[in-house]
Amino acid sequence: MAITRWRPFRDLVSIQDEMNRLFEDFFGHTPVRTGWTEGVWSPSVDVSEDKDNVIIKAEMPGMKKEDVNISVQDNVLILKGEKKEEKEEKEKNYHRIERSYGSFCRSLQLPTTVKTDKIKASYKDGVLNVTLPKTEEVKPKEIPINIE
Repeated sequence: MAITRWRPFRDLVSIQDEMNRLFEDFFGHTPVRTGWTEGVWSPSVDVSEDKDNVIIKAEMPGMKKEDVNISVQDNVLILKGEKKEEKEEKEKNYHRIERSYGSFCRSLQLPTTVKTDKIKASYKDGVLNVTLPKTEEVKPKEIPINIE
């Protein structure tokens, strides 16, 4: 009998696949309903910083820049918007709809204070980039040491 290495994560994935198959076999394919996923999504966000800026990147595929609102209040960045649902054709027989639609609001505590009047935002290829310049008192300052 050969000894095999136990890989718990691979086992978990196979268990999940088996559970999904069992549920689909038992309940059958669930009918697609309009609005099933409405209001249950929120964009994924990365927050980073360099010596001069705090940088926010948010994934918002399929959205228009007009559907997104950005504000800063009490050192909290607020992203609000709505991803509108595409209208399906009634004659089509959908087997699965996994894309989510609806309104979202993300509040992100900023790691440092920023200059709210100098914030810049751009939107390209479904990714929102927000650059928030740090205030002068937050930037690191070098203090020379005099040797006597």
